[in-house]
Amino acid sequence: MDAMDGGAQRSGLQDPPGPGSAEQEGVPGEWDGGEGPPEVKRSQPLFIHSSSRQLEEEPRASSLPSIPNPFPELCSPSNSPILSSPALGQGPPREGTSHVVKVFGEDGACRSLEVSAGTTARQLCETLVRRTRALQDHSWALVELHQHLALERCLEDHESVVEVQSSWPPGADSRFVFRKNFAKYELFKSNASFFPEVMVSSCLEANKSMAHSELIQNFLNSGSCPEVQGFLQLREAGRKVWKRFYFSLRRSGLYYSTKGTSKDPRHLQYFADLTESNIYYVTQGKKHYGTPTEFGFCIKPSKVRSGVKGLKLLCSEDEQSRSCWMAAFRLFKYGMQLYRNYQQAQARLSQPPWIGPTPLVSAAPATAPTPWGPPRSPPAPLQRSVSDNALVAMDFSGCTGRVIENPSEVLTVALEEAQAWRKKTTHRYSLPAACQSSPLSAAIHRTQPWFHGRISREDTQQLIGRQGLVDGVFLVRESQRNPKGFVLSLCHLQRVKHYLILPSEEEGRLYFTMDDGQTRFADLIQLVEFHQINRGILPCKLRHYCTCVAL
Repeated sequence: MDAMDGGAQRSGLQDPPGPGSAEQEGVPGEWDGGEGPPEVKRSQPLFIHSSSRQLEEEPRASSLPSIPNPFPELCSPSNSPILSSPALGQGPPREGTSHVVKVFGEDGACRSLEVSAGTTARQLCETLVRRTRALQDHSWALVELHQHLALERCLEDHESVVEVQSSWPPGADSRFVFRKNFAKYELFKSNASFFPEVMVSSCLEANKSMAHSELIQNFLNSGSCPEVQGFLQLREAGRKVWKRFYFSLRRSGLYYSTKGTSKDPRHLQYFADLTESNIYYVTQGKKHYGTPTEFGFCIKPSKVRSGVKGLKLLCSEDEQSRSCWMAAFRLFKYGMQLYRNYQQAQARLSQPPWIGPTPLVSAAPATAPTPWGPPRSPPAPLQRSVSDNALVAMDFSGCTGRVIENPSEVLTVALEEAQAWRKKTTHRYSLPAACQSSPLSAAIHRTQPWFHGRISREDTQQLIGRQGLVDGVFLVRESQRNPKGFVLSLCHLQRVKHYLILPSEEEGRLYFTMDDGQTRFADLIQLVEFHQINRGILPCKLRHYCTCVAL
């Protein structure tokens, strides 16, 4: 090797010294100057000088999969015996390096962002909210979508975006989608029972109902975790046949009974581990997997990178059952981390969005103490929506705005505002008919984020379903059957209902109504604002409007 190393210092190829050669160690032999280079033997190694071209080839070599290196002394300066591949091998992201993440909107538009290895889903959502100038609330989410598998899931706020992206196989049709998800923390905000009593073993054993807060506390407590149980349809591995089994979700994993509803250890079959798996919604189950219903979901082990093989497909009877199973999986897997994400999201809402010593509007706190978490101050009721928490009473009669803190003064101002609103409405009705039918007043609703134009009934149900089947989620669209009418689509009890809005004219006055003229509104904006405060003929108030932002 010493003779080789010495020969590598010359610009030409050298013959190795013979057994009787008088060359010293490290001194290369000399060529006697023939017409051509000396003959090279087949067993003789060729030595190539290091150059800039070799440095250019190193990134290409680093893109190879991880294989043992038989010549560790000839590898990169790190002298690593393994040729790793951080690019195509998709190993864990290295700290301190930047990565490019592509995020898509619901309209298909894409935006590329450069993020660090430790960027979480919540941090990326906040960046997109600032860049799109959208309304900041904790309902914005980053969705992991696998189009070729018809699977999607909402990333938790603490998950690393780069780490999730590195788990995708090269060339896969996977992406991140930025959209609303109103159901993300509904299990912490809702006062009603989120889990049916028949699905919780502790309720059945005690033969009594359990408060929702107490049930969530038991889920978050690692020592006393209830067992979730119920019937699910299971697709057998390697077959297209679906069978109905009785499943039980425990701390140790998911099991199903091979004999009815028996929980005998002899009849329980281990099905999936929660710690090493992720839970996904199946978006087009009947088309891709032949599910019995549209309420399918899938358990995807982390080691499964691509393909249908290895996916554990399940199907529930209705949307409520699927939502309960999905929520139970999240609570079992993340526990208190999930509730801490909710607390941090609520705390961010209470922070003022302005920069400066004198704010114009002060946001009210949006958190409250709960039995399953540490006390927070100041308290606020959990059932209040984000829009309610962002409103305070203001007095703009002077040169600058003033927050009204006296409750009696707030009530007086509210009454005065109500009278002024009635006078304004009466004045609007008293305008001439020519002014009321102007193009501006007839199209003012098109500027509102809750108006979605001429979309079909099926697209409306899919949009509301993607953004969360929570009571009060709504949008307004044009009617396909009535060319002059509109439709208010509202979610209630995890079902989307549609209410026809018809225009009518009486004595030269144009108004809109949903109850045959008993309640009249001058325009669609007034109709929506009224039902955000009053339920009216609707089953619930309008709480969250579906919106799509352009990236």
